[in-house]
Amino acid sequence: MFDSFDATTVFFLAVAVFIVLRLRSVLGQRPQRDAPPRNQAAPAPFRRDAVGQPGNVIPMATVANDRGSRVEPDQNPDRWKGYAEPSSPLALSLDAVDAASHGFDPGAFLSGARGAYEITVTSFAKGDRKRLRDLLSPEVLEGFSKAISDREARGEKVDMTLVSIDDAKIVDAQVRDTIAQVTVRFLSKLITATRDRDGKVVDGSPDKVVDVTDVWTFSRDTRSSDPNWQLVATETTH
Repeated sequence: MFDSFDATTVFFLAVAVFIVLRLRSVLGQRPQRDAPPRNQAAPAPFRRDAVGQPGNVIPMATVANDRGSRVEPDQNPDRWKGYAEPSSPLALSLDAVDAASHGFDPGAFLSGARGAYEITVTSFAKGDRKRLRDLLSPEVLEGFSKAISDREARGEKVDMTLVSIDDAKIVDAQVRDTIAQVTVRFLSKLITATRDRDGKVVDGSPDKVVDVTDVWTFSRDTRSSDPNWQLVATETTH
């Protein structure tokens, strides 16, 4: 029965297994509370205008933070040091996320967010919908898929060089009912150029490094046994 599997089939099966494990590792693990932050490099964020599409992938959610009931921290006031000022609105929101999630490590979360960011932007540039599916909410996936389809219909391809990610910072957090959301601002640099079917550059530049600020919101249902976070909103600011 194994004669029907050639080397190419085995290779792609191995790649599929690797992708599933990688996706779960970047957003799916809930690290120990005392685990140190992991600062790994990640590439620049996705921009709709970098591929000839106006606006954002999907508007940033405008749900107000649920800060009506204060969650008393179970650790010292410096628990969010480096991420939020003590007793600030962001610190109180992180307290709420921590309580709802039964443990939230911002350093490990940002490390996972960087990894998810890398996978998402590179997969979008390649038009890899399958790889995007496990990281994005249905609404965001629909926006990404439409942009890819429109690009394909025009016969365009994106050349992207990921130069650096200069910062990844938690700028907001909230809990509404059982849904926790954490918003991260990424400051990045990239080189991107969109070429038509004849290879002519129709947007961007293959020689210019662009500074980009992207704000992405990740969400998960704290009642779920699945620890994965999904990207639920994106916004590009200038």
